[in-house]
Amino acid sequence: MAWLILGLVLFLGPHSVRIFADDWRTRTIGKLGDKAYKGIYTVLTLIGFYALIVGYADARMQPVVIWQPPIATRHVSVLLMLFASILLVAAHLPGNHLKLRLGHPMVLSVKVWALAHLLANGNLADLLLFGTFLLWSVLVYKSSRARDRAQAPLQDQASGGSAVAAPLAKMSATIMAVVAGTLLWGGITFYLHTLVVGVSPLG
Repeated sequence: MAWLILGLVLFLGPHSVRIFADDWRTRTIGKLGDKAYKGIYTVLTLIGFYALIVGYADARMQPVVIWQPPIATRHVSVLLMLFASILLVAAHLPGNHLKLRLGHPMVLSVKVWALAHLLANGNLADLLLFGTFLLWSVLVYKSSRARDRAQAPLQDQASGGSAVAAPLAKMSATIMAVVAGTLLWGGITFYLHTLVVGVSPLG
């Protein structure tokens, strides 16, 4: 469990700087330079990601059961993962309605992913891992939307209030996000999850 906790700290810590210490981040980048800061950031997150994998795998070998989720929550979890997959794809397709309306679909994807896994798993390691990611995603989304609102007047002034993309282009990008996200969800649900994690979401 110690490796899992260390992984959460090292992985989510750098990703949380803008929530709790945005001014410190700006000053540090000014002193070290953007490349040096991103280098340290990358090293810490990679070490944290490795520790997460090792710690979670070890914790699964000796599970501490907190509660036993009913079968229905697994079905809800599978459905939520469809939305998480669509949001994940939408985050990487410019000009789609989901990205324009929601602002940060990647963070929302993490939020839905964490919630889905919390519903379907009741072990201590699961609650720690997915509960922490859920809390982090809530805080990040709140912080990011606050920055968006603060920057909106400047962006509107710079763009003259013009539309970001034509309606047809927005619709096409949105349809692509939904289709690609659904395909991603199908690949994970019916193949990759069992292959990588060793557990079928439908089992």
